[in-house]
Amino acid sequence: MAFYSPDPAMAQILGQLVAQLEQDGRPGLGEQLSVTWLRYGASLIGAADAMGHETFWGQPVTGANWSGERPRYPASVVKLVYLVAAETWLQRQLIDDCPELRRALADMVRDSGNDATSLVLDLLTGTTSGPSLPPERYQAWCRQRQLVNGWLASLGWSETRAENACQKTWAEGPYGRERDFYGPGLENRNRLSTDFTARLLHAVVAGGIVSPPACRRMMDLLQRSLDPGERAADPENQVDGFLGAGLPQGSRLWSKAGWMSQARHDAAYLEVEGRMPMLLVVFSEGRVRAADATLLPQIASALLAA
Repeated sequence: MAFYSPDPAMAQILGQLVAQLEQDGRPGLGEQLSVTWLRYGASLIGAADAMGHETFWGQPVTGANWSGERPRYPASVVKLVYLVAAETWLQRQLIDDCPELRRALADMVRDSGNDATSLVLDLLTGTTSGPSLPPERYQAWCRQRQLVNGWLASLGWSETRAENACQKTWAEGPYGRERDFYGPGLENRNRLSTDFTARLLHAVVAGGIVSPPACRRMMDLLQRSLDPGERAADPENQVDGFLGAGLPQGSRLWSKAGWMSQARHDAAYLEVEGRMPMLLVVFSEGRVRAADATLLPQIASALLAA
């Protein structure tokens, strides 16, 4: 059962939107798409910090999903998981805080850097990339690489049952022990659902995971500018072609996008003047969807208007 209360009216709106998008020239979209959509009566930012965690997590949240429980390859959205894990490790003094870690976290989230992600995951798990390993050493390496998944399981969330966050992100692809770890048929790829991603982002925005100061640091990294000049100066701004491109100027946006040859995803919390604050996670799969720079902005615009 999801952490939010399903709203039949929102579910109807979402279902009608998917059907309309299919009719408008995107055949098969319903099978290629997962969406989790939450709405709030007031700003979510810092809500858990303000009212106390127990009170906050007892508050009703209304939402709807389209295949929200279905695990999909998350591309760079998995970096949100590694960001929260890094703050958790720091709080528990499992890793040392230092300028180089902070630089890597910033590059991982703001610029979606794969090299930065590699360093962060190495620090989280005590592993490094390299050639294939002999069986005994490889099994020990694999156990270490599952540390983030172990932490996710410890959260006790029903949404973590099918999630898998143990792989680095790549520009060219994994080699050596990293390729071995994917499995012969890539069966060990990262997997996240939009419901899980929505719950994790919900917790970060509200200040309800790790600690309020840690959540504020993470929110600083997730904030996106909608200024046209700043976006034009940064072709990889994680706004254009994603949910933020469907928002009016003056909106506030915090997000983490994922994009590769077979996927275009985004996870965003947004506040727009005169509208209910909204959290929206959209995963779209397939080569055609990956090349579709208008789908996610259309979804954001339509649900905001609803």
